[in-house]
Amino acid sequence: MSGYRDLLRTPGVGRIIAAQLAARFPGGMVALAVLLHVEHTHHSYGAAGTVLAAVSIGQAVAGPVTSRWMGRWGMRRVLALTTLVTSAAIAALALVPAPLPVTILFGLIAGLASPPVQSAVRTIYPKMVNASQLTALYSLDASLQEIIWIAGPVLITFVSTQISTVVGLVMIVGFTIAGGTWFILSPELGRVRIPRSRRSFGRVLRGPTVVLTTVLGFLLIGACAAAEAGVVASFGEGAVESGFILAVFAVGSFVGGLAFGNLPMSPWSMARRYAIIAVGMGLTLVSLDAWWLGGSLVIAGLGIAPVLAMSFAITSASVKFSETAEAYGWINTGQLIGAALGSAIAGFMIDGIGPRGAMMTALGFIVLGLIVAIVCVRGFPDLRGRDASPIPDTEPVQTLP
Repeated sequence: MSGYRDLLRTPGVGRIIAAQLAARFPGGMVALAVLLHVEHTHHSYGAAGTVLAAVSIGQAVAGPVTSRWMGRWGMRRVLALTTLVTSAAIAALALVPAPLPVTILFGLIAGLASPPVQSAVRTIYPKMVNASQLTALYSLDASLQEIIWIAGPVLITFVSTQISTVVGLVMIVGFTIAGGTWFILSPELGRVRIPRSRRSFGRVLRGPTVVLTTVLGFLLIGACAAAEAGVVASFGEGAVESGFILAVFAVGSFVGGLAFGNLPMSPWSMARRYAIIAVGMGLTLVSLDAWWLGGSLVIAGLGIAPVLAMSFAITSASVKFSETAEAYGWINTGQLIGAALGSAIAGFMIDGIGPRGAMMTALGFIVLGLIVAIVCVRGFPDLRGRDASPIPDTEPVQTLP
């Protein structure tokens, strides 16, 4: 822990971590808030699912695009514009009575305008700390983001069910503007400028590491989404057991991120971390008893934040600084698609064979990820004895004859 204390003593690190967590906090509430509000206003879970799908599609499409824009127009401009537009769209969802097609359009706009906070902050990190501290910073970031997924759903569920779904969405608008403003005004955003990429959009995917981390992120988050659906189906949406088990799942990830954060990353580290998750997910098939399921998911959780941290670190070390934001945008898109697909497959499995089918889905995603990590091990850079700083951008320098 001394390494993390030293890290947080670095000027600006604690502030930027807190600001980006505040800016991203609405991400842990939007899906549930939209689902509850649309079902309440249109009296249809099908309609709610359609609007939520529009939000997710918008986020997936926008991720690499808005991230790349930050190199062209600057981080503050892009973040300010997207924060205002997504806030307006969510406010319209809450306050404007509209037919379903218009509601779907509001959801799509809210998704397309999602501020690329993750891409921005992970691009800033290499400019804030010593190279030797960078992997620990990525691990700390991956661990602390679990706060979003523990507190966000609890808060929005309470507000939307006990007060009003409109109040829930308006609260999200308030968090989006307040957290976004704090992050946008952070001094680090003014000190760091992302160079404009000289390569065409999407060329960053020609690098094997970016493709691997995008695919592995897709499989990891798909597994998590399937497991969450299985937990809810096992005990019911409002059951205390469901909330407890999902909370300890996140706590396991938090602990794992801190525990593995300072360990050197070899090409085999990704496979080892996936193996930990696979063991935990495999144990869930033994029993759906609350205590057994909670213990199994704690084990699985120990590998989640370490996988994400390694993905951020090896991506940073494999691309030019001007391309890091777009690369993280693609990774985020992969995760969003994984969440949607994992939930959908798990839903069909639950309808077919019950909650155990969702856990089988989660295990299938993770085993596939483990196979990819083993087969493609040569595609991962060896960060032992090497920092995770991005490749510097170089350009011709004019000299006098």
